[in-house]
Parts: sequence; C-alpha cells; structure tokens
Amino acid sequence: MHSSNNFFSEDELLPLSGLQHLLFCERQWALIHIEQQWAENRLTEEGRILHNRVHESSTEARPDVVVARGLRVRSLRLGLSGETDVVEFHRAKGKRDGVVQLEGRAGWWTPFPVEYKRGRPKSDAWDEVQLCAQALCLEEMFGIAIPAGALFYGKNRRRTQVDLDVPLRTLTEGLARRMHELYSARTTPPAVYAKKCENCSLLGQCMPQMSTRRREVERYLATALRDLPRRDLEGSA
Repeated sequence: MHSSNNFFSEDELLPLSGLQHLLFCERQWALIHIEQQWAENRLTEEGRILHNRVHESSTEARPDVVVARGLRVRSLRLGLSGETDVVEFHRAKGKRDGVVQLEGRAGWWTPFPVEYKRGRPKSDAWDEVQLCAQALCLEEMFGIAIPAGALFYGKNRRRTQVDLDVPLRTLTEGLARRMHELYSARTTPPAVYAKKCENCSLLGQCMPQMSTRRREVERYLATALRDLPRRDLEGSA
C-alpha cells in the first residue's frame, strides 16, 4: 500500500503501458506484469519495430517546434511511469495557460504528446488510454493542463487527434487504480475466452478455451452430483 498522502513512491510506480494491457484483458496484464510471461506474435513484433524506429531518432528542433523522443514521464499521484514515443513542443505566443519553458530555449512552448501505433484505429479505447496516461504524467510534471494529443497509425500513415476529455481521463485513472489493486493482490484473474483472444500473443500460455471447457465440466459435475441423491430416492420409491 502507498503512503497516506495519496501519492506513490518512486519504487511503487507501475508501467503505464500496462494500462493498455489491462483494458484489453486483466488476465493478459497479470500474465505479463505479475507472472512475467511474454511472447511475440506478428502484431507485437510489428509494433515493437515501429516503436524502435521512432525512438532511434534524436530530438529535433525547428524554429516553432521541438520534437522530443523517448521522454521519461511519471505520475506519483497515479503511480505510473513510462516513456513517451514523441512529445512535440509548439512555440506559443507568450505566456498563457498550458505552456512551459524548455531548458536552453527561449520563449514558451505547448506540449503535445503523440503515440505511434501499428495497424489502424481501434474500436476500443486501448490506445487512447495509453496516450491519456502519458498526458496525465506530463501534466503533473509540468503543472499544466494538456487538452489533446494524437495517435499516429502505421497502416494508414495518418495522425488522429485525441481530445483528452473527462470520460477518457476518468477511465484512465480508474484503470490505474485497478492495476495497483491487482498488483497488490498478486492474483491472476481466470481465463475467459473471447474473439479478441485470437490476436493475443499470450494465447498459448493463457489457454482460455481449455479453462472455459474445464469450468463447463466442473459446473456439469457439480450439477450432476447435486442431483444424484434425488434420483437415488426416486429409484428406490
């Protein structure tokens, strides 16, 4: 448990990348972050290659934009730490809300986080949650509000702006709390098979179909055993 001031210590911080795993599947998160299991498939390998390419580039500066790659971020309030893909700092026209100063650079700058993803935009908020967590960390570190960020998808080579609104922030903060609850309990949730399992790199370790069948057999046996005395009595009447 973290201290009573509602802030976590540096040693208690969990990877913010885990929020995406947690929203996708609590069991997947636990297999990775509690049991330390990992396996690559085509989808995770493509994502890793894309992120490596982004992080290989150094910080670049143009007159009105500074692009920082691989920026380390953390939130003691949420108990999260991680590394951003890209944070763009756009030159602002003077001091106002939401701007920061950068060491060694004159003027004021507006942070804008950008997360790179393989594939296309998804129907669920997995990617948006990770981007929001990065923004929440930046907000705490800089003491400002960040209203928006962007997701860049490798498949269509297009940037999608994401409004960091109240529902997304509430979802992200709730997931952070849930992640710490599960980590403190050190319990891996049971497997529940769903269609999305087929795209999970941990399908072989998780074996959700086998677990589902086992629970079905257990329920059948429990029902059969419960009914046995009644059938025996009917047979002896």
